[in-house]
Amino acid sequence: MPDAPAPQSPWEAAAGEALSGLHPRLLPYFRAIPAGSVGRGRGVFARAGTPRRWLWPALRVLGRQGVLFAAWQHDVPFTVENRPGVDDEGRPVVRAVRTFSFATGERRMVDAVTATPSGLVDHLGHRRRWSADLVAHARDGALTMTSGTMRVRLGRRSVAVPALVSPRVSLREEFDVAVGRQRVSVTLDAPVIGRIYEYTGHFDYSVEPDQPGETAP
Repeated sequence: MPDAPAPQSPWEAAAGEALSGLHPRLLPYFRAIPAGSVGRGRGVFARAGTPRRWLWPALRVLGRQGVLFAAWQHDVPFTVENRPGVDDEGRPVVRAVRTFSFATGERRMVDAVTATPSGLVDHLGHRRRWSADLVAHARDGALTMTSGTMRVRLGRRSVAVPALVSPRVSLREEFDVAVGRQRVSVTLDAPVIGRIYEYTGHFDYSVEPDQPGETAP
């Protein structure tokens, strides 16, 4: 019998050999996590949230769904935990939990990135009501991702958010040689309004054996 294909991460399935252009210290984050293992990171966001308090009522709703939070703070400790799996169609997926330690308490952002025939899709929130198509590029040792179509699930239907009002997500993952740590920067911009959310900071990341019942430190 032929050997079974090696497991892939969503990024490997979507970007293929392009990932070989990443800084070597980024590869554990984007390559497949072996069965029985989990990816864990710990760091500090230099800033997280939005200073536009008039947006906070809407963000409180999204916060209960594990998407975005009504906050604006500097020097926010955080952890990330990535777990591999497959979706209902057998496609690779990475489910992530990011825990922000705000001064007002911990908040958890959850999402699941999967590879589809048309590319990467990020499903956001506990119930995955929100999703965004992602376009990934490996350039200068870093991985950048930008969102295309965003969708919201209403009942059993998934409805595209009109481009005129749809926010745009931009993400950059790189290895900061100057400090010897991984750096992530995420921004969310809306038409007319401009910047409505962001988080950026450094962290250390490793893949380690999973312990049942154990959570990110």
